[in-house]
Amino acid sequence: MKLLLLEDDDLLAESLAESLKDNGYLVDLAASLKAAKSLMATEHYELAILDVGLPDGSGLDLLAQWRKQKRSTPILILTARDTWEDKVIGLETGADDYLTKPFHEAELMARLKALLRRQSGQLSQVITLNGVSLDEAGQRVCLEGETWRSLTATEFRLLRYLMLHPDRIHSKEQLLEQLYALEQDAAAPNLVEVYVARLRRYLGKSVIQTRRGQGYFFVSH
Repeated sequence: MKLLLLEDDDLLAESLAESLKDNGYLVDLAASLKAAKSLMATEHYELAILDVGLPDGSGLDLLAQWRKQKRSTPILILTARDTWEDKVIGLETGADDYLTKPFHEAELMARLKALLRRQSGQLSQVITLNGVSLDEAGQRVCLEGETWRSLTATEFRLLRYLMLHPDRIHSKEQLLEQLYALEQDAAAPNLVEVYVARLRRYLGKSVIQTRRGQGYFFVSH
């Protein structure tokens, strides 16, 4: 699951990106409005974290622009501006949540998960579809009536993305975007085949199906 982090404090951005990766997310970093606009024009993000005070303008202006363009990407504002007036302005501009610095990492992760669950229509940290249960907190999976099995970080990211977007065909290229961040070396498309094969060994072949020449999809029922 890929996120965009717009933050001009390099140390905070790198630290937060590492924490997000440890929690199973991929992160693309932007230190300016210009960089964020460029990334949003070419990449698909499940959620964006925006700072407000940036070297080339306000994150609120960018947020307003995105909402005017009918972008429904969940947005969490992360800023040092902590008055109630600032929070009201941020939320009325179109933010889905507002968190002030300094913050506790656990609270940020909980807020992100809540936003993503709301976006996908899931009400629990355990996603259950077609007899498959995925525990986001424990990064583990189980079939109905069976024991939990731990997943690697890549297996978890792939299965979570497929389960949050069921019955939709995803090309290998789209799935690679969700598995590898931009700064990483280009990954071979056959890696998707490798990880799909691993998940099928755990879950069976009928749950994740292939549409020849198009991609893969998770069967919801």
